[in-house]
Amino acid sequence: MEDVQERIRKYYPQLTNQQKLAAKFILEKPKEVALNPAKVVGTLSGTSETTIIRLCYALEYSGYSELQNELRHTLIAPHPQEQTISHWRNAAEELQAKEDLISFHMEQDVNSIQQTLSELSKEKLDKAVSAILAAKQIVVVGFRSSHAPAHWLSFALNIVKGNVHLYKGPVDDANYLLTQLDSSCLIIAFSFPRYVSETIQFAQAAKEKGAYVLGFTDNELSPIGPIADQLLKVPAPAPTVLLGMAALFSLLNTIVGAVLAADRENVEQRLDLYEKTSRQIYPFVRQLDEKG
Repeated sequence: MEDVQERIRKYYPQLTNQQKLAAKFILEKPKEVALNPAKVVGTLSGTSETTIIRLCYALEYSGYSELQNELRHTLIAPHPQEQTISHWRNAAEELQAKEDLISFHMEQDVNSIQQTLSELSKEKLDKAVSAILAAKQIVVVGFRSSHAPAHWLSFALNIVKGNVHLYKGPVDDANYLLTQLDSSCLIIAFSFPRYVSETIQFAQAAKEKGAYVLGFTDNELSPIGPIADQLLKVPAPAPTVLLGMAALFSLLNTIVGAVLAADRENVEQRLDLYEKTSRQIYPFVRQLDEKG
């Protein structure tokens, strides 16, 4: 199957001057094409929406959507997981004998956190916190590499907010859960490579019920991107489950802290109640300086 680059190379001599200009833009800035409609791409490329559509036909696509979807797939397609893990393992083995093993991994985490910080504005954070505080019910979904952050966030939000449910896939009755969702509900979906289809399907079904979808992912072009009402990006290095968690958990900790700050009085009451209830149920180990 020919990709976009190969088709442009093949048909370039037959294109009009305007189509060639648009084709060059696609080659130079494929991400802009993957994220924007044909009208916007026409403006950005110095051509027009009509030129973009005609270029698609000239390249033997059925339309702009087919070209755009192919670009999205190309941009987000990860390397095979086995190859990624193998590469990570080999790199780790090479570092075992070096004295900078600790600094190497921790500096990598710091770099990931700084990159995530550059993607996060106060407006984005405030918008996410407002959605959490306004939600009557919150459902968190995430599988495989996304299960750990999904589990932690649902646990933390249940302490400071309440009415948070961690969707457990086959263990839950998805049909019943979906019938309880409406426009007052929030879905928090974690979608990182490899992207689990059940996460996307559940988020899509919930959105059709009117629920607001807050997505956490590594790329705007990931499958959750078109579904989410708001997307928070964490540029996680692969393999995510081994290298990409530090930045993600840092972001989640920031969000929980922001929820606490925005609704401090209610959160403090919930924390007091949570602590009292916990002591009644769970046999915590006493500290040496505790009396009684």
